[in-house]
Amino acid sequence: MKNKCISIQQATKHFYDGMTIMIGGFMGIGTPPRLVSALLNSGVKDLTLIANDTGHIGMGIGLLVTNDRVKKVIVSHIGTNPETGHKMIAGELEVELVPQGTLIERIRCGGAGLGGFLTPTGVGTVVEDGKQKITLNGTDYLLELPLRADLALIQAHIADYHGNLTYQLSARNFNPLIALAADVTLVEPDALVEVGEIAPDCVITPGALIDYIVYPGENNNEC
Repeated sequence: MKNKCISIQQATKHFYDGMTIMIGGFMGIGTPPRLVSALLNSGVKDLTLIANDTGHIGMGIGLLVTNDRVKKVIVSHIGTNPETGHKMIAGELEVELVPQGTLIERIRCGGAGLGGFLTPTGVGTVVEDGKQKITLNGTDYLLELPLRADLALIQAHIADYHGNLTYQLSARNFNPLIALAADVTLVEPDALVEVGEIAPDCVITPGALIDYIVYPGENNNEC
């Protein structure tokens, strides 16, 4: 079993211009703060971000939007971050709004290797623009395609050294499914424990899905 623990400095080696990144969380809760800060400080730009939302101006993904590192976001809403709306109107940021249930199902399909799914959500609205419509048994559906990313950044409550994860409360939103749908997955846990200290029934994300663990403490050598 390889050592999955890396420092926050080593994590930056996985960042590059123009990449697509999925980031977990819900209005900043469950978004890995040190990984987002490292992404910002690395100077990479022209990112495509896939997430539930764009956080707040000074919190979570909002830091990346405010500092002009993002060229496109695929999200379910932008209402909590007015800067996202300002940049969209000014033509400085492309925003693809996706109904929340559709968004997470597209991510799940990407992680499961599926070709897409059919949903009636959005039929007859602007959501259907440019999409294939299929009628089954008299009901119209939109064909929604899967989403994948080059990199997933997730936050967990507890991780063990193999990368088995638990989550806490609403921080569980999006993180487990995003872990499935990227080529490389980095996790920032609140605490790191020995293998076996997490009861098997409590593991939400199995370690097989996690490529690297960034320990949240000041001393990265603790890994």
